[in-house]
Amino acid sequence: MKVAVAKETFPGERRVALVPAAVAPLKKAGLDVAVESGAGAAAGFSDDDYRSAGAQIVSRDEAFAADCLLTVRTGGAAGDAWQADRDRLRQGQIVIGMCDPLSSAAACREVAERGATLFSLELVPRITRAQSMDVLSSQANIAGYRAVLVAAGALPRILPMMTTAAGTVTPAKALILGAGVAGLQAIATAKRLGAQVSAYDVRPAVKEQVQSLGAKFVELPLETGSSEAAGGYAKAMGEEFYVKQRELLGKVVAESDIVICTALIPGQKAPVLVTREMVAKMRPGSVIVDMAAERGGNCEGSAPDDAVVLNGVTILGPTNLPADVPYHTSQLYAKNIATFLAHLVKCGLPNVSLADEICRDTLVTSGGQIVHPKVRERAGLPPLETATV
Repeated sequence: MKVAVAKETFPGERRVALVPAAVAPLKKAGLDVAVESGAGAAAGFSDDDYRSAGAQIVSRDEAFAADCLLTVRTGGAAGDAWQADRDRLRQGQIVIGMCDPLSSAAACREVAERGATLFSLELVPRITRAQSMDVLSSQANIAGYRAVLVAAGALPRILPMMTTAAGTVTPAKALILGAGVAGLQAIATAKRLGAQVSAYDVRPAVKEQVQSLGAKFVELPLETGSSEAAGGYAKAMGEEFYVKQRELLGKVVAESDIVICTALIPGQKAPVLVTREMVAKMRPGSVIVDMAAERGGNCEGSAPDDAVVLNGVTILGPTNLPADVPYHTSQLYAKNIATFLAHLVKCGLPNVSLADEICRDTLVTSGGQIVHPKVRERAGLPPLETATV
């Protein structure tokens, strides 16, 4: 089987699906590896690096002619660049990458119409044996780190306390909303930089994790018993709950110099946690980094990839923080995708075993149709009686 890595064409995407160090393990597994010329350049990996690792350097047309295509972004996650890539797909081709399947069912349908088999890495189940394939966690980890640095760069004050001959500087107060992978790394980073850190999450179970990083866990008198869904993800709550939550969070937000918003519900619009009224009560010069801006935002007024100033408060809405540090995020992503591919090969790729949970949960299209139940539902299609492979 020939595996190829395509160069990313989504604007601002600097990551690459495979780094040179990941080539040898795939070749050892019996795969021929090709890399589109220049695919790793933005991440710091030259064509010569890939050649030295044993990969063949090819054109884009040659990459798309491979049996299996490895990408960072494909389908709906590739934006406008998807149209050109879509027309290159062919019957029986295997595509692996992030495709935003729950929000881009139309793009998934287009893959199916071309007869290609699509695996979505966002759908890797959160089970122990799949941890090394979990791209959402590996990339969110770095995103949480970057979010704090972005906030620190925009804040007109320093984060740590300093006692000097010229006087004492009090530490900045940072509030992290959402204590998932990104939130926990944001807590750890803000703490390392010397900020006074607090964190809030709708899931009471994460309190111990927050406190283990040296942050204060903000507890609100809310009923949160049903706030956690399968896999440890936060669950969407009713609007009445969010109204009460915003009311109680208002005072904590007002006292913060930095607010990092990380709350996302898979496949749904992000919940609004910070209203314009709450922003208005913050000190001028404060900074909010809304990591959910692409999904509608946790903060009212945030805009994707833009800086908005409301009442002297800067609201930033970065949508692709992992691409800011592509060298290391590509390393992590490459480990995820190479491990996933090796697992598929072990399970009989190009045939797919639906008896395996990892294969079954990540398979989006096969045999000319969408086979993933949730994506079929989003596409307005009836359930399949039996999945076609």
